[in-house]
Amino acid sequence: MFYRRLYFVIPDEPQAVRVAADIEAAGVDCQHMHAIPGKGVTLMHLPPATEKQRHDAAWQLERRMWTGNMALFALALAGLIVSFVWESSFGAVLSLAIMALTFTAGALFAMRVPDTHLDEFRGALSHSEVLLMVDVPASRVVEIEELVGRCHPGAIPGGTSWTIEALGI
Repeated sequence: MFYRRLYFVIPDEPQAVRVAADIEAAGVDCQHMHAIPGKGVTLMHLPPATEKQRHDAAWQLERRMWTGNMALFALALAGLIVSFVWESSFGAVLSLAIMALTFTAGALFAMRVPDTHLDEFRGALSHSEVLLMVDVPASRVVEIEELVGRCHPGAIPGGTSWTIEALGI
């Protein structure tokens, strides 16, 4: 299932535990919450992020897919040029169709998929803060962000990204 990952930067673990408890009380299972401790912080009462989550596997997958999309577009462009040289209308139409498909896929991804990555939080993590990542269905993003903002003004919302639960990223 596709989820949205919400990021919250929280000053310390006790506050992060309270935020996580309120989110869990709102119906988000604790298995959908993951914490990354800042420098010098050891997590005792929060579920730690997995290795894939700490290394931002979603960003790596996103980068690979973007690079593949661009390479496919370039190959289709080369195919279009070859089609013109060989005067192949079928090749030209096929190349144009592939170019249109890759362009559309890239544009939809760039404009519609939320994009926040762990690199954006390196500064906060170097200052001993806790990054709480919460995976929720897209329909609950606003509700959870409002809950945290209303009940925990010290928790700074850090953005939203995508995640795929089945891949563990």
